[in-house]
Order: sequence, then structure tokens, then C-alpha cells
Amino acid sequence: MSTYTQILYQIVFSTKNRERTLSDNHRETLYKYIWGILNNKNCHLYRIGGVADHIHIVTHLHPSVSLASLVKDIKLASTEHIKSAHLFQYFNGWQDGYGAFTYAFKDKDHVIEYVKNQEEHHKIRTFREEYILLLHEHGIEFEEKYLL
Repeated sequence: MSTYTQILYQIVFSTKNRERTLSDNHRETLYKYIWGILNNKNCHLYRIGGVADHIHIVTHLHPSVSLASLVKDIKLASTEHIKSAHLFQYFNGWQDGYGAFTYAFKDKDHVIEYVKNQEEHHKIRTFREEYILLLHEHGIEFEEKYLL
């Protein structure tokens, strides 16, 4: 018997101290690198996007991969890649923690569009405002002091 799953995640995390260090000119290179990490772990990437201080990843997790280990691997490997390839001059690492939100597969296109339009969303709302909205929408209790 095989294992069949369809778990659609939106994973969100920011740069350390929400520093605006992910400049436009190398973001696509970073996204391609992260896609490679996901691909190597048999996870299907639907969309990755973000702005200068955070990224969103819409992906399906392979049943053999835990969410926590995936995010840890993405952060560690991408930090090393950013530094060795000199992608973002002032990048100091990723924040501790992350947000991960599940969606019904029927909502996939909506989530993809949301991530695709990050530049537009952040003309209206900050990352903090967006993150709090996501936490509320998913019924996640949180403490303000941990949101920076």
C-alpha cells in the first residue's frame, strides 16, 4: 500500500529583525535555490514570493518530510548560499521561528495568487500586519511580544 497525501502549506518567515535586505535583483536566484531544496526533498513547490523582509512558500510536503526539518533545512542552506554567492550584501540571517498555514487543495489557486502579488499587498500593509492577519484567519493564538 502506498501513502497518499495532499497537504498544502503556506510557509512564511522573515529576515532577522525584519531587515529589508532581500533586494529585488537577486530574489529570483534565492527562490530558485529554495525550489531546489524542496525538489530534493520530493516536495512540490507551487509558488514562492516575497518582498525585501520576508518570503512565502506555497508547497506540498512529501509524507517523509517534517515541516520543522524542512524549514530548518531551507533556512540553513539558503543562508549559506546567500553568503557564499554574495546575493544580499546586508543579509544577517532569518528570524527565529516561522508561520505555517494549511489550506484545502481547492484554495490552491487563491493562495498562489496571494503569494504572487506580494509587492502589491505590501504597498498597503506591513509584514507584521499581514502576519497577524494570517494568524487570526487560521485561529492561531499568539503573544504580541514574540512578533517583534
